[in-house]
Amino acid sequence: MAEDKNQNIELTDHEAELYDRQIRLWGLDSQKRLRAAKVLLIGLNGFGAEVAKNIILAGVEAVTFLDHRNVTVEDRCSQFLTPRDTLGKNRAEASLQRAKNLNHMVNIEADTSKVEDKPDAYFCNFDVVCASECTITQMKRINKICRKHNVKFFAGDVWGTFGYTFADLKVHEYAEDIVQTKKIQLSESGEPMDKEKFENITVTEKRKDIFVPFESILNVPKTSIPKESEMYYMMLIMLNYREKYNKDPSPSERGSENFIAEATEIIKKYDLGDKLNPFVEGDVYAQVSPACAIVGGIMGQEIIKAVSQKGAVNNNLFIFNPDTLCGKILKLGQ
Repeated sequence: MAEDKNQNIELTDHEAELYDRQIRLWGLDSQKRLRAAKVLLIGLNGFGAEVAKNIILAGVEAVTFLDHRNVTVEDRCSQFLTPRDTLGKNRAEASLQRAKNLNHMVNIEADTSKVEDKPDAYFCNFDVVCASECTITQMKRINKICRKHNVKFFAGDVWGTFGYTFADLKVHEYAEDIVQTKKIQLSESGEPMDKEKFENITVTEKRKDIFVPFESILNVPKTSIPKESEMYYMMLIMLNYREKYNKDPSPSERGSENFIAEATEIIKKYDLGDKLNPFVEGDVYAQVSPACAIVGGIMGQEIIKAVSQKGAVNNNLFIFNPDTLCGKILKLGQ
């Protein structure tokens, strides 16, 4: 990657060859924006590994892994960037080599600090911040910093087989290709047509979306939640548990009184009856690899769209239901 005196990013011949298929898909200008982007990934669990894979292969400039945790046995269910012999070692550092092997043109670094120890100025060094395994308080703080300094903020998690992604881009301008039908007036010979014929043409339109901060989607009225969106309430249960105990429930705590108490509080607050029972009693502990692949793939895709400015970004919450194997986009807090 080269940068001229006008601060315009130019791709080298090698980069143009490597990213040829992507350039054909979303255009040279979008690829240049990706090559200039610096991304912070907080939390290198299975979900974070999937996000890392997607944005590294897309060809951003730099990715920083921020994670103070060590590799655990549970990580073997989904964290493919950590070799099996790294058990007990720092997760960010253990993920480095395999991540670098994905794309040697991307600068990848590991930071073993705790996210709560980072000053506000730290987050301003990035174009995108993607937070996982953070408490509600931590995400509110980081989101506020990002909004103040026009840094794109994403958050997401996977618990067992379900998960969510969230995006706050404040104001997002992008281009979208729209297929329009046009009537053909003349034949190839220039004579008027006996029968009407139509052809499809692609027109690029500029659009703009307004986003809200993370705190705006928490505890919204039940009337604002579409039907069959039970996963929203499961997200609240898991985030509230993490906020209160500063950790997620482990497999050894299956059906614990503390977890049941947090679930019961949300169920009573929103008058949910027994709708959440199968999920509360199910597997919400170690991350399952297919769920990480789905939700992490969505997150990676949304980051790429946000940076490249090609296509609309999910505004603002995406939830994945493992029971139906379907995802749903909820636009909350607006």
